[in-house]
Amino acid sequence: MKVLLVDDEQHVREAIKLLVDWSTLGISEIMEADNGEDAMRIIERDKPEIVVTDMRMPLRDGVELLAWMQEREYPGRRIVVSGHDDFHLVRSTMKYGGQDYLLKPVDPEQLQEALVKAVASWEQESQERKRTQKRNIEMNQLKPVYWDKMFSSLVSEPATYGAVRETLEEEFGLGGARQAQVVILSMDTMSRSVMDKYTRNRDLLFFTVTNICNEFLREDPGERIRARADDRERENNRDRESYRDRESYRDRESYRVKENYRGFACRYWNSDHDVLIVLWDRLSEVRELLARIQQAFLSTLKCRFDLGIGTVEAFPNGLGTSYAAARAALKHRNILSRASWCHEYDPNERHPAGKLSLFEFEESFRLAVLSGNGAEIGMAVGRWLEEVSRLPVVTLEHMELWRHEFGAMLERWAKDWGIGAGIGDSTLHGEEERPNAPANSVPLGEDGSLSLEQWGREWSERLSRVAAKQGAERGRERNVMGEIAKYIEQNYNRELTLQDIANQFYLSREYISRRFKQEFGENLSDFLGRIRIEKAKLLLGNPQLRIADVAEMVGISDEKYFSKVFKKLEGVSPNQYRKSGGAE
Repeated sequence: MKVLLVDDEQHVREAIKLLVDWSTLGISEIMEADNGEDAMRIIERDKPEIVVTDMRMPLRDGVELLAWMQEREYPGRRIVVSGHDDFHLVRSTMKYGGQDYLLKPVDPEQLQEALVKAVASWEQESQERKRTQKRNIEMNQLKPVYWDKMFSSLVSEPATYGAVRETLEEEFGLGGARQAQVVILSMDTMSRSVMDKYTRNRDLLFFTVTNICNEFLREDPGERIRARADDRERENNRDRESYRDRESYRDRESYRVKENYRGFACRYWNSDHDVLIVLWDRLSEVRELLARIQQAFLSTLKCRFDLGIGTVEAFPNGLGTSYAAARAALKHRNILSRASWCHEYDPNERHPAGKLSLFEFEESFRLAVLSGNGAEIGMAVGRWLEEVSRLPVVTLEHMELWRHEFGAMLERWAKDWGIGAGIGDSTLHGEEERPNAPANSVPLGEDGSLSLEQWGREWSERLSRVAAKQGAERGRERNVMGEIAKYIEQNYNRELTLQDIANQFYLSREYISRRFKQEFGENLSDFLGRIRIEKAKLLLGNPQLRIADVAEMVGISDEKYFSKVFKKLEGVSPNQYRKSGGAE
């Protein structure tokens, strides 16, 4: 902590330095000035926490020094030590924030007490400043999220406006708004380079985009600068001694520098890939505004974004209607070719998906995947894209329909092939490799239009991965069926049921029965019976063994059933087989 002693008499300054135990007060540096003008320079440069000053001094006296500190709202504590018991000086001391007025010669106890009080006051206020600063930092961190949620709520639930009207008027100056318009900035068709750059930090992308937009939605900064200059010029003509006037000026200055908006951009909390631009002033200039914002995107992010422009509606009740119109403008735009980046709502513009259905191509896709051949998969995808290219218009509505069909197709395959559910959950374009990508992102070319080439490449890769998974599962199943066959061959001589085998291999009876026949061309029960009869034929060569013994040794406890099975497979009974010497 630092203290500044201001007195034109050096011996007074020396006396004050000797009268106080500065170290116990936590004061480590003592500075000196012999007039008010030098004191001002020291205060500006070193910012001492405590100023002890005389009142009668050359150049600038103590009253002028205190007034100067008060005018600049200097937070340092002020103690006056004066040789004049003058009411005017005492009044000026209190008026300009002095804490104590001590008379010369200085009483050591009074000086010590005044300094202890000044130090305590400074430390208390310092702690409060730190707490306030911390709260302000926390508030500033939370503010963007707060505004995002507030404006999102206004669009989805306009009735919430009544509860936040005063807050919005104070922050954005929209209390007089009568009409409004919603613009949607769509992230689902942003360029791949930007998508890849921010794929693991989508929050940063939203922060960057909304900040760029809000730079253009704030009041012209030049106007604010000119307003402040005009106020300062008027302030120079006022009576500087008028405390009330200065307070009034400060209030106006604060009002002047408050930022005013013609609209506000925020992240829409009801969507994973939309930025909202809510406009309420100068609505006739929307096109020019959006053109400037797009140019800023191009300069900063090296890309543009599709913008859906909603209808002008009453504020705030019409915000939801305007949003729906902006969403429809984006949904129905033609992404097969790039005509514009701004899309206005047209209620007559609809492009139904028509008769082109992905299901018509399912069999060719399925056979290509089952072949496991990348070239076959590529040709199947190519035939589909050729049909897409013949369409006059492709919209996001088309893409959503095909995405749904694609997912349903894959889920059906998963069930039929037993390769696990969920392979149809990803979008058309393999976004499982980009976990934070928009759920309905579209493969775009450099001009922002739909890239059939990129779509075909991504779709072929996706289907190739499904083919690899199906092939791996088929190989695994073949191995499992082989293990089951081996298990039967090793355990044919005991009672063995399909349920026993299912329990052994943790598979369902139905699955084992179906897959075993697909793999070996015969039912599992026939396979087991054939193994048992082959073993029985060997045992029948031993005349010491009865037919019942042979049956039991191959896992069949019922002699009659054994004979029936044997005759069915060999054409003769076990006894006839033995007599004919068939075992030899």
